[in-house]
Amino acid sequence: MRIDALRRLGGPNVYLSRPVVVARLELAELTERETTDHPGFAERLVELLPGLADHHCSAGRPGGLLEAMARGTYFGHVTEHVALELSCLIGREVCFGRTVWAGSPGSYDVILECPRYEPPGSPVPGGLLALAVRTVTGVLEGRPPALEPRLARLRAEYERTRLGVSTAALARAARRRGVPVRRVGDLNLLHLGHGRHRRTVWAAMTDATSAIGMEIAADKRLAQTVLAEAGIPVPDGRLVENAAEALDALRELGPPVVVKPLSGHQGEGVGIELSEPAEVLAAFRAAARVDERVLVESYIPGRDYRVLVVGGKTAAAAELTAAHVVGDGRSTVAALVERVNADPARGEGHDRPLTRLRLGAAEIAHLASQGHRRDTVPAEGEVVWLRRNANLSTGGTSRDVTDQVHPRVARMCERAAAAIGMDVCGIDLRLPDIAAPPPADPGAAGVLEVNAAPGLRMHLEPHEGRGRDVAATIIDLLFPPGAPSRIPIVSVTGTNGKTTTVRMIAHILARRGLRVGLACTEGVYLEGRGADGLIYKADASGPRSAEMVLADRSVEAAVLETARGGIVRRGLGYDRADVAVVTNITPDHLGVDGALSLDDLVHIKALVAEEIRDGGHLVLNADDPRAAGLAERPAVRRRAPVVRLFGASADGEPLARHMAAGGVAYFVDGDVLVEAAGPRERTPLVPVAQIAGAFGGRAAHVVANALAAAAAARALDTPADVVADALRSFVPHDRNPGRGCVYQVGDNQVLVDYAHNPAAVAAIGAFVRRQWDRPGVAAVTLPGDRDDALVVETAGALAETFGRVVVYEDEDLRGRRPGEMTGLIIRGLRARRPDVRHFPAGDLKGALTTALAVAGPGEPVLLLYEKLQPVTDLLQTLGAVPRP
Repeated sequence: MRIDALRRLGGPNVYLSRPVVVARLELAELTERETTDHPGFAERLVELLPGLADHHCSAGRPGGLLEAMARGTYFGHVTEHVALELSCLIGREVCFGRTVWAGSPGSYDVILECPRYEPPGSPVPGGLLALAVRTVTGVLEGRPPALEPRLARLRAEYERTRLGVSTAALARAARRRGVPVRRVGDLNLLHLGHGRHRRTVWAAMTDATSAIGMEIAADKRLAQTVLAEAGIPVPDGRLVENAAEALDALRELGPPVVVKPLSGHQGEGVGIELSEPAEVLAAFRAAARVDERVLVESYIPGRDYRVLVVGGKTAAAAELTAAHVVGDGRSTVAALVERVNADPARGEGHDRPLTRLRLGAAEIAHLASQGHRRDTVPAEGEVVWLRRNANLSTGGTSRDVTDQVHPRVARMCERAAAAIGMDVCGIDLRLPDIAAPPPADPGAAGVLEVNAAPGLRMHLEPHEGRGRDVAATIIDLLFPPGAPSRIPIVSVTGTNGKTTTVRMIAHILARRGLRVGLACTEGVYLEGRGADGLIYKADASGPRSAEMVLADRSVEAAVLETARGGIVRRGLGYDRADVAVVTNITPDHLGVDGALSLDDLVHIKALVAEEIRDGGHLVLNADDPRAAGLAERPAVRRRAPVVRLFGASADGEPLARHMAAGGVAYFVDGDVLVEAAGPRERTPLVPVAQIAGAFGGRAAHVVANALAAAAAARALDTPADVVADALRSFVPHDRNPGRGCVYQVGDNQVLVDYAHNPAAVAAIGAFVRRQWDRPGVAAVTLPGDRDDALVVETAGALAETFGRVVVYEDEDLRGRRPGEMTGLIIRGLRARRPDVRHFPAGDLKGALTTALAVAGPGEPVLLLYEKLQPVTDLLQTLGAVPRP
């Protein structure tokens, strides 16, 4: 077996609403074989991976996989389950897996769920799949691999890149509130919300956290000065730069003292309760390795506490205890440490509720101060301290004391946060008892530090006491209850008309006064404008462009063209839309990305209809049975959307039935585009003759796009007069370049369009016959990434209208050989119309020049293209004049 390709679908996709990885697995010599062809295979595999015995598989109960292997199943299916089991063994707990035939013998797609915020470039999914293949083949060959060393490497990589405890808690809390969450790269940086409502957090630091406050908090001496000026008790301290000054500070302050780096964190380089000059000198050297500026301050006796202040209010409090072990009279200190570290709640750094204990230089030194070594066997019940400082990052533990905090202590902490200027911070303090008022005696209590971006894990999952959902408190600070976190999202898919429709919708919403973010095949635009609003030029109909729009803090509404390619290759770029539009579903892109039939295309494009918010609006083409039929899919019905149908007239059976049931519909009544609510209520929107680019209704496909756009805009409560005004002003040359644009070139009019499949070509041909009452000449190229049959069929549709066709090839052959596409197009033309006259041309310029020469005076010329800019440049060179 081998893995030939791997892709990650980061958003909702055709397999799952959560991220997945899709691996193309080639079974090679195992193509015709099943598990029953290899006696003992299942037993040996389960012996190596006992957890497989609990896999449900399609049986829906533990043991289902074992039953499948006993009956006989193919090895792609087995590899899927092995990969899932290996994932669980590294702590990466995912449940969903599926294996589907990929269209050729022995070729399968293995789909595995990914953790929601796993970085897109993580090597872990590929590593797990590769190890799964190696495991299955190794067991078959009687040479199973040594799993643990390989799993250890994958485990380390997974732990390194997973969200930290605080950030993960914030992500969960946001999702519970319905706030969209997107991780940025492999950082602990989250975008929360969409567009104008977007907020950002980096662990417990928010985009409202004061930069000045952070600078003050990072400078411990400055922080103490600010706090002291506010009347908040702090330890007396001296800033020292050498050993002599450290000893002077010891004499001035009197023992015991604390020595720490001025800008240290997580207890690094901190010495506590030091009385002897030698201790202070050693502590100074340790602190100076972290920061050459060292703070020596009075030691405050009492207990260590951390109070979390969020938005000026005390949110939680914990008592902290330094890292330690408790003797049992039999085990050494080293063995006790190993036993404590076996707790799955302990991990490296901040990736678990607790940090693993260490026996490094600092710990060994502290053991020695108590008369212990690594191999000492403490008495039963004896507490052996590994550290003096109570930081969780050095192995300490926490006990929740939120309900015990005295009101005066809470006010002191809140005043400390306000004095520093922090919206979220952790207050480290020492005092005899947090449940009692702070002692009035100087040196009996004090705020030790104010921490920016405080860790939340001590409050979320304390070692003792109940956890506090402080992440939800922070989310409430960013998004107060009732405050919006989303902007309206309109997602448009289909085969033809997507780009025109999204441009129309964006124009309507912009005329309404909204700042619109638009993503379409020509690029990303802001405010729904033409070239002036272009911020990113590319084919922007995929998820990355959608994410770009939704991340822009100026955007008030997002209109997203959602093409098949992006769905298949990366999933959706949003979690759910307010309005989903499906223009039509006709043959195109067959043979690409595994879409082999029209049903496959329906399945792909249905995702846009399925990933809609509960009670959202679904706009469907009643004249296209496949598009209209999406309303009946179970995944769509579960969302209970408001279905809005559009069609050419109310005479069609689907529209009539829909309106009779009280539904909302859009159609042409006489010469007016109309909105109908139920069987009787009618709202005129705009005369068809006034729709820009519809040529008085002769461009029927443009009228259909206008109906879809009107339906989407009205679903967002856009006033009818705004819809009408926008459709009147949607001039193609300004608002929809390259789609249905007519230019005067000498005695001829040139129609520029992007039609590139049978349905689109048929529609543009019908328009040409209605508009000019004669067929004219066509200059055409077609995309090379379609299969031969579709290219031939598209060319045949051209021949239905045009008896003279100039054929050229685009510079980008999309994997075709030179001349191959020309041959296919000519074959399709002649198959449909043997008398067709075809003229070869080497490039775009030659094609248009030839077509103009072939055309008689006043005859129209249709120009189909692949890239718009060369067409625009050529027309400018020829002195073309835009025609209304």
